[in-house]
Amino acid sequence: MHLFIKQVCMDYILWSVRLPNLTQRKIGQVPNWLRILLWSISAFLLLNSVLPAYAQSYQNYPERPVRVLNPSSPGGGGDVIARIVMQELSKKMNQNFIVDNRPGAANIIATEIAAKATPDGYTLLLGTTGTFVTNPLLYAKLPYSNQSFVPIVNAVNAPFILCVHPNVPATNLTELIAYAKANPDKLSFASFGKGSSNHLAGELFQILTGTKFIHVPYKGGAPGMAALLAGDITMTFDSGLTSIANIQAKKIRPIAVAAQTRLSELPDVPTFTEAGLANFHAGSWYGFMAPAGTPIEIVQKLNVQINQVLRTPEITARINQLGSSIVGNTSAEFTRQIALESEVWSSVVKKAGIAPE
Repeated sequence: MHLFIKQVCMDYILWSVRLPNLTQRKIGQVPNWLRILLWSISAFLLLNSVLPAYAQSYQNYPERPVRVLNPSSPGGGGDVIARIVMQELSKKMNQNFIVDNRPGAANIIATEIAAKATPDGYTLLLGTTGTFVTNPLLYAKLPYSNQSFVPIVNAVNAPFILCVHPNVPATNLTELIAYAKANPDKLSFASFGKGSSNHLAGELFQILTGTKFIHVPYKGGAPGMAALLAGDITMTFDSGLTSIANIQAKKIRPIAVAAQTRLSELPDVPTFTEAGLANFHAGSWYGFMAPAGTPIEIVQKLNVQINQVLRTPEITARINQLGSSIVGNTSAEFTRQIALESEVWSSVVKKAGIAPE
């Protein structure tokens, strides 16, 4: 069919070239219908030559290294997740996906850089609950919005584990709540920064239990855990990504996990519901984003490839060992999840009396 159309096009073009000599008419005297037909034919020929190359460019993506901006500090939970997934994706797509850590300012530094990047698929972002759910609730002016990005896939869910320093005289949730009520403002908890997911987890815990803690923000999970190990703070709401190894080494004491079921790596640690505090479900997800305007073909290709990586038995096992679980979903499902969680946590922000900055 294409050959037939091309042949017709060439016949018309040759005929139009001969037209002035055959009829002694100027080109301006060519009938309108003929001019429209010739323009249509020219457009067809142009598209027929350009579109295959345009499609081929997406088929060959990525043709150079891809930068993945990471708002987590090196060694933190998000950093571990990003590197596990990106290392495997690099093998799968035969191109380097390089994790670039830019921690600080409640994830805003890395996110702003990503939001302003060229939307060509060569700059991605590791998105978190704090970045896309809580930050918009706590900051009146952000250098980005959720509309600055297109969600690719939610990769991992990491429920929080409430852990305390060994010096805290509490071995279970009941004892901890009683001690906190008897000693207001004596216990302190670390977070990834103001407005981060584990900051709001601490606020929710205080609302549900009638306790009062001192909030101490850090630039990521790793610095907060280091502070807990050093005794600079007394407790954390953090994922197993940074806490399980220290729990197993008995450097910190786990109280409860904010998940529906116990973690396979910590079978002796009860859920909050089992420990007596229902409706406390908190954690952080880690997903991948692209700047708004990134071609949908690239977004879809990344979604398929990352989902395949997540379903790899070795990757699933590694993530589970970190006290987390594989998610894997579509871009549309990820978008709806963010909207739903934004509604849930907005009520916590209001009850905690946290005013946007």
